[in-house]
Amino acid sequence: MNHLKTTLLLSLTAFSSALADDGWTQLFNGKDLTGWVQRGGAAKYTIEDGAIVGTSILDTPNTFLCTDRDYADFVLEYEFKVAPTLNSGVQIRSHCFAEPTAIAWEGKVIKVPANRVHGYQIEIDPNPQQNRWWSAGIYEEAGRGWLFPGAIAGDTKSFTDQGRKIFKQNDWNMVRLEAIGNTLKTTLNGTPCASMTDSMHSSGFIALQVHSISNNKSNEGSTVRWRNIRLKEVAPLPQNVITADEKSAGWKLLWDGKTKDGWRSAKGPEFPKGGWTIENGELLVGETGGAESAAAGDIITIDKYSDFELSVDFKITPGANSGIKIFVDPSINKGEGSAIGPEFQILDDERHPDAKLGKDGNRTIGSLYDLITAPANKRVYPPGCWNTAHIIAEGNHVTYSLNGVKTVDFERGSELWKKTVAASKYAKWENFGELKEGHILLQDHGNKVSYRNVKIRDFSKK
Repeated sequence: MNHLKTTLLLSLTAFSSALADDGWTQLFNGKDLTGWVQRGGAAKYTIEDGAIVGTSILDTPNTFLCTDRDYADFVLEYEFKVAPTLNSGVQIRSHCFAEPTAIAWEGKVIKVPANRVHGYQIEIDPNPQQNRWWSAGIYEEAGRGWLFPGAIAGDTKSFTDQGRKIFKQNDWNMVRLEAIGNTLKTTLNGTPCASMTDSMHSSGFIALQVHSISNNKSNEGSTVRWRNIRLKEVAPLPQNVITADEKSAGWKLLWDGKTKDGWRSAKGPEFPKGGWTIENGELLVGETGGAESAAAGDIITIDKYSDFELSVDFKITPGANSGIKIFVDPSINKGEGSAIGPEFQILDDERHPDAKLGKDGNRTIGSLYDLITAPANKRVYPPGCWNTAHIIAEGNHVTYSLNGVKTVDFERGSELWKKTVAASKYAKWENFGELKEGHILLQDHGNKVSYRNVKIRDFSKK
């Protein structure tokens, strides 16, 4: 999609600009483990000849030597040398919580135990017996498993063939990682390897892993070494901006990231006096107890739209409910509750009771609320992470996507549409969802939700 292309271009442009000067920080001083803390198992970390040496120990869990602070956007470079049969890796944007947590992903809930290191891992994977050769691939420790190659992107055969050629067995290898916004890129010995976009982890600590060897006694005492570990922090990517390519493609900001311009209350000509705030380039609706449009109230665009492409980043809090509505006429519902229009549902499916109401899950995130159910294997990032809603409306045909994956599409006014509406809570509204044009709405459902990068391409004005 053009939106994804322009976002990637923005990332690359910002990355080049951010690295214009020096600013490298050595994470390891070459002498001792100042600035590092051990978590997990009991494998040993020592210093030899200016390198950190991790030594495997039988019957102990994965062990991690972690930086004592978190990092968000950065470039990381390091060299490693590993025993031929030992698996290892370097964690980035990782976490270790005192309480159990959970990751919801494509219809599954992954439970992370308390005090378990989890997050992205840049793999060290040279084992010729497995014949996989996925060093500099990206794995999610204690989470979704292989991401590249795997759940996010990457062809396994091509990655194996390349890895076999570029990995230096029994020698030092160099990895370079770029973690810029939602984009992760790696190189191994100067060759590009993994490249993917994912929003699950935006910041966290860096850690050096010694893998458990419970099933392989022959690996006891095997070592992995790291040296020349350096990092350059990068300024966060600008938000609420339109790139030159986006502008030429017809995109514009629907919210400018700073003011209330272009928006008003769904129940009056002015912007709500309270409840909606603007902080650090985010448009936030506050927590007021979960009632629908009972406090600050919904906000709508001042302009109306018919044929358009809409992209909105949103971030929910645990148990939150909200939504994005299109083809809204605020005069239709003058009573209590939200203004009426087809809704892209925003919900914490794991915690909010609405996920179990309606029919067959048609009130879950990414669904056409109360009408069409998003698939269970949709791509959802958990509370606290940014997700992206994407809506295309061309004539009567509408498509919803969540984080780059289509969730539903429908034809407004069709016989199937009328039949579906008649079986829903919207049956009482004549010709529901069939307006030729209408406002776009962000919903107040009494829970704290943040919005940013609200962008639109208005096809009707071409």
